[in-house]
Amino acid sequence: GDDNSGRKVITFSCCRMPPSHQLNHTRLLEYLKYTLDQYVENDYTVVYFHYGLKSLNKPSLKWLQTAYKEFDRKYVSKIFVLPSIIFKSLLTISFSFPRYKKNLKALYVVHPTNFIKILWNIFKPLISHKFGKKITYLNYLSDLREHLKYDQLNIPQEVIRHDENLRGKQKGKLPPVVKVPPPRPPLPTQQFGVSLQYIKDKNKGELIPPVMKETVSYLKRKGLQVEGLFRRSASIQTIKDVQKLYNQGKSVNFDDYHDIHIPAVILKTFLRELPQPLLTFECYDHILGITSVESSLRVTRCKQIIQGLPEHNYVVLKYLICFLHMVSQESIYNRMTASSLACVFGLNLIWPSKGTASLSALVPLNLFTELLIDFYTNIFNSRTVPGE
Repeated sequence: GDDNSGRKVITFSCCRMPPSHQLNHTRLLEYLKYTLDQYVENDYTVVYFHYGLKSLNKPSLKWLQTAYKEFDRKYVSKIFVLPSIIFKSLLTISFSFPRYKKNLKALYVVHPTNFIKILWNIFKPLISHKFGKKITYLNYLSDLREHLKYDQLNIPQEVIRHDENLRGKQKGKLPPVVKVPPPRPPLPTQQFGVSLQYIKDKNKGELIPPVMKETVSYLKRKGLQVEGLFRRSASIQTIKDVQKLYNQGKSVNFDDYHDIHIPAVILKTFLRELPQPLLTFECYDHILGITSVESSLRVTRCKQIIQGLPEHNYVVLKYLICFLHMVSQESIYNRMTASSLACVFGLNLIWPSKGTASLSALVPLNLFTELLIDFYTNIFNSRTVPGE
């Protein structure tokens, strides 16, 4: 899933770890590296569920030393390595080596033990202050809701039951059911969290939502050659403030914020908060099948899938991909190739109707998005929509 700033979230659950004698730790190391490599070029967040780490399933110190040596050779790092008993192998990889640490923006440690906190305080002087600020301890699962899209997380039942037991012990009884007030109706000027049709109806039939038109227009003028465009995050509070202005129908002048990444994040946030993805739930399975299509026929298959979109979705998608194609044409300056943009926008354009996309789904989703960007002219040249 994503956090509240649109950064990808990687979760690690200790209770899912089998006994050490049953686990191939070499394969574990490769899997962790493979998973992190999907995200480390962009800003990302890690959620670490500590419950379930026991002496039976802890990796040995010898294995962690091997992991350190491998990353030390590859990334030439001499930075302090956290002890295994705190954050296990995940932290050995993620937070001790510059390549993985650079774009890590937040680490949430859920259900920490006192032992973890004590050890952290012991080794805190050896860790940079900047990195230390990224770590947040959360005693209960509900605390995660403040920071990310909780419902998107795949949380093991064991962790949920442990959380309920902790709350029961704290209060002497299980937590009461909290009544959630009914959602408020959207404002007439609402831009975020409402359908494309709603925005169109409230904006005199305009097909391109105002927030999209304004962010794309601004980035075309001032952001095309900015290195790492769409890879960087922005102040969470600033993003909330800008969203509020748009939802209230007030004007937004991005020059006032002196940060080119704010309109970039706003554009991604708008897409991510649509009730249905721009590529629609109906297209999800078709897009997953793109990797089974012969390479020479993939562009044609993309075109077929796009032709099946509702007219409004097609027009908005065409507008967006045209812009992303322009961004990719400036990759010599901004280093955002079609492949890089696809990694950022793939899951902002399409996601499953239930749950979250699996790691294996990322390959076809990103490939499909990359083909749209690379072959924009070919894919979008044969359909014209009235009012486009």
